[in-house]
Amino acid sequence: MALQYAGIQLEHREIELRNKPQSMLLVSPKATVPVLCIDGLVLDQSIDIMRWALKVFDPDGWARLDEDIARTWIEKNDELFKGLLDQYKYPNRYPHLNQVVVLTNAIELMLKPMEAALESSRYLLGDKMTLVDVAIFPFIRQFMMVDQQRFAELPFPHAQSWLRQHMESELFISVMNKHPIWRD
Repeated sequence: MALQYAGIQLEHREIELRNKPQSMLLVSPKATVPVLCIDGLVLDQSIDIMRWALKVFDPDGWARLDEDIARTWIEKNDELFKGLLDQYKYPNRYPHLNQVVVLTNAIELMLKPMEAALESSRYLLGDKMTLVDVAIFPFIRQFMMVDQQRFAELPFPHAQSWLRQHMESELFISVMNKHPIWRD
């Protein structure tokens, strides 16, 4: 979304993670997605790609924010919530975990603070969209997709509205095109 927002033209290569192409492994031995390769620069973290794109062009000021607050939200998402999300999405990989506890932990960690922040503003850091909203949105969307009915029943109308707003946005819709699997 940040690349599209910043008007960055690129060649999109959809990767089949079970069959990673050699060209990807050569530029990024980490072998995870996303990977952005531009003029010898290799970025293999979503947040780094977003920050790079916003340095190129940021017409609405997504990167103009309180860095300490942004870092807190993004670290909570990337370092803690992602793990809970995987445990929730793939319970068969974590049969020893109690799924009710996993769900409760995810709600306490992210959804309750989001709901509190969104009670008084349209976005997580105020009345304008920032890098934080765009960085966290895909993970909340994944969380919702695990059990849409359960998510709809949660007592978080502001977070649900925030999520819906992003999912219905022209920007999100514009980047959700299917791409063929890249082969070397």
